[in-house]
Amino acid sequence: MALYEHTVMSRQDISAQQAEALNDTIKTLIEENGGSVAKIEYWGLRNLTYRVKKNRKAHYSLLAIDCPPAAMAEVERQLSINEDVLRWLTVRVEELDLELSPLLARRERERERERERGPRDDNAEAAA
Repeated sequence: MALYEHTVMSRQDISAQQAEALNDTIKTLIEENGGSVAKIEYWGLRNLTYRVKKNRKAHYSLLAIDCPPAAMAEVERQLSINEDVLRWLTVRVEELDLELSPLLARRERERERERERGPRDDNAEAAA
């Protein structure tokens, strides 16, 4: 079986739950066709550099997939029919990277720094 990294951009006016439901649909399609999804990362609603189908933002998701090429072709066919999907990119890779993507790793580091600092006291700053 082949290894793929698959990125999906979906419309800005769907909810985060609908974007994650789209990921679940992709996962189901892959599993029905004899493959497996090793990792799903939902990156959230992000700004686009330029408009895509009149959208300024999009929900991004990254999937690490191990499946036969026919299963990936079926996923791409289904995505081309889906009105909520703006763009997708499938890249065949030599090995799957199961670590956090740099985007999510940076967010996690920022959260840890916030926890180390402790709660903010805005009243004390305003009084000073």
